[in-house]
Amino acid sequence: MRLYLTALNPTDAVVEGFLPAADALGLPITVLTDRPGEWPSGVPVRHCAVRDAAAVVTATAAEPPAALLSNSDHLQEATAVAAGKLGLPGKDPEAARRCKDKAAMRRALAAVGLDPVRVVTVEPNAAPTVPDDLFPAVVKPRDGVASEDVYLVADRRELAARVATIRRRRADVALVVEEYLAGELRTYDTLGDGVSLAVLGGWRTGLGPPPTFTETSLDWSPPSPAHDTRLRALLGALGVDFGACHTEYVVGGDRVRLIEVNDRLIGDRMDVILADLLGVPLFAHVIRLHLGEPLAAMDVPDPVALDRHARVEYVCADRSGRLAAAPGSVDTIRDGVRLSCRPLLEAGRVAEHTGTNRDYLAVLHGIGPDPDAVRAALTAFRNELRWTIT
Repeated sequence: MRLYLTALNPTDAVVEGFLPAADALGLPITVLTDRPGEWPSGVPVRHCAVRDAAAVVTATAAEPPAALLSNSDHLQEATAVAAGKLGLPGKDPEAARRCKDKAAMRRALAAVGLDPVRVVTVEPNAAPTVPDDLFPAVVKPRDGVASEDVYLVADRRELAARVATIRRRRADVALVVEEYLAGELRTYDTLGDGVSLAVLGGWRTGLGPPPTFTETSLDWSPPSPAHDTRLRALLGALGVDFGACHTEYVVGGDRVRLIEVNDRLIGDRMDVILADLLGVPLFAHVIRLHLGEPLAAMDVPDPVALDRHARVEYVCADRSGRLAAAPGSVDTIRDGVRLSCRPLLEAGRVAEHTGTNRDYLAVLHGIGPDPDAVRAALTAFRNELRWTIT
């Protein structure tokens, strides 16, 4: 019996997370991907049209699957359909579709009277027709990820300009324009077994300047009981109850407003950092859920009771150019804080300035006893590192 994992390009979650976790569980693994040439040597890959559920089913025929899963936003629905055809535990395909399609997510919540948000869908080649009182608004791809092509717009003129910019690169993309939800951005990270839901924790997210929404920092901040109750209701309305899920929301006054639901682990190395912070085999837990094991069999600590803090900072390119010099991987301890730097772009490569997390050059993080100690140690650590773009 074999674990099959569908993927597109290589990610730290797969290479550093799921592959060693499968090995620790004694489970052989094959990565199904339509980009086998991009994967590092030694990773067991098989070519597959992974956006096609039937092709995924066929690719597992050589050796019976013990489990099938994906950590890609783009592949959750197809992988869920394939898992259902194979009789394996998996996500609800309709829930996976609703999470990916931002207009469908808003419709599903509005239909049950939860968190109504005004939204207009703009089909490819169509001009946006948006009422004046919707502004300020956010325009973004209906099926987008990673804050790519997400912009705050103040009026019709700005909206038209942003739509034109997006379509020069992606002419066939459907867009949504929705009301801007002001507030402090936070995350809500969960695991589910189809019956119960466990909260892994959450982060308070710092953003770069508008009109883009680049995440620049995250501070450990588990949800309050009131926020937890509200978020469980919202995810329940979407049918999200299995495997890993990463939800983004804002807190404005006493209101919780949903931004988006990513039906997989938190990304950009945050999954690796979260596993370290919690001290649990997070990737193995996800695999075990897809093997059919219940949450009750796993050690998921209470995030509120955690006796340590973490902060993450992203080093972003401030302009396009060649990354002439950059530090490599660094691990050290300062004043009781464990510090780490992991490069996300190699020296010599071209850094693009896009206003998204594609701008990331490196991720830094610190784990220590309290927020002040972690912030001070991380600031000193970052000041000693240099990135040069020419």
